[in-house]
Amino acid sequence: MRWHLRDAVELATGAVLAHRLRSSLTMLGIVIGITAVVLLTSLGEGTRQYVLSEFTQFGTNILGINPGRVETTGIPGALGVTTKPLTIEDSEALRRVPGVQEVVPVAMGMARVQAGERGRSVFVYGVTSEVPRVWKFEVGQGRFLPAGDPRRAAPLAVLGPKLKREIFGTGNALGAHVKIGGQRAQVIGVMAPKGLLLGFDIDDSVYVPVASAQQLFNRDDLMEIDVLFASWRPADAIARDVRAVLVQRHDGREDFTITTQTGMLDVLENVLGMINLAVAGIGAISLVVGAIGILTIMWISVGERTSEIGLQKALGATPGQILLIFLIEAAMLAMAGGAVGVGVGLGLAWCARLAVPGLPLHISPGYVVAALAVSLIVGLASGVLPARRAAQLDPLEALRTE
Repeated sequence: MRWHLRDAVELATGAVLAHRLRSSLTMLGIVIGITAVVLLTSLGEGTRQYVLSEFTQFGTNILGINPGRVETTGIPGALGVTTKPLTIEDSEALRRVPGVQEVVPVAMGMARVQAGERGRSVFVYGVTSEVPRVWKFEVGQGRFLPAGDPRRAAPLAVLGPKLKREIFGTGNALGAHVKIGGQRAQVIGVMAPKGLLLGFDIDDSVYVPVASAQQLFNRDDLMEIDVLFASWRPADAIARDVRAVLVQRHDGREDFTITTQTGMLDVLENVLGMINLAVAGIGAISLVVGAIGILTIMWISVGERTSEIGLQKALGATPGQILLIFLIEAAMLAMAGGAVGVGVGLGLAWCARLAVPGLPLHISPGYVVAALAVSLIVGLASGVLPARRAAQLDPLEALRTE
């Protein structure tokens, strides 16, 4: 008897279609596993791309310095040691570090901005003239804060586009005066729209000189210092030099935290790595259940089709050909389950995106292909034992079971 691969595929297909309900239930574990993998990996990849785009919109050659240490040791407050705040003088000292191009000292808080009878409470950013270059912001109308000594306050303000629209409407805001926390300031510019940053509406804010913000909030310290450095110097080298300058100025103590974008992205990758590990665990459990289901059903199928196998062997089928038929059948069940799982996962992702438009979802073709490949491997692995059992049946004994 002459066999072709096509014959084996037809026999396996016929066996699967002959028991549609049983085949569907067999695929259920694979479907659930692949659906979970597709959904969770799309959420993880979407989150990664979202956060990456949020951070990189400010450029890649920037580092932030914040007061206090993220990682600390010892007893807080021991021996009367306190954290020294960051100051404008600290930011000015950093300008001498080789490779540093711009430095922005930041003091911020919430205050009510009012023009006439209209006003709203927004974030007030106390900054310097370097903000458009360091933060990659653009001025839509007028100009940004002028250059000068950052220690000198000035009654000037630059409005975010949403804030301008809310308190001035469609009218011209340039040259008008507003009250910020009760202090009078002249509007010299309106920023171009920037949108949301990690959920914060950057457009609903106002920018004033850093010294003016310190007076407004009655504080001498800074909340942050942002440093823009040249691309020819590695971020680690800049961070090392910045740390050395600040440690010297803070009496030998490193009571501040330096964050580079590379560091933030490394943390993000670590978090997403843990998420992917959890996804792999969930998917693996479901796939193991699916594999056990395929193995069980295939084992039962071999028992039910013993006489059929005996007849095929009596007609000249070799053990290798019998093995191939059952392996193809197992692979079909797993691949069909994987395809359905991918379809369900994509459908649920589409529904989730419609229900929550801002949900960061990204379907990666690589994950889809990997899911289908894993389904095939699971099917072949779970079908080996039943297929070997079928291949090793004695034809005479098999025929006697009829």
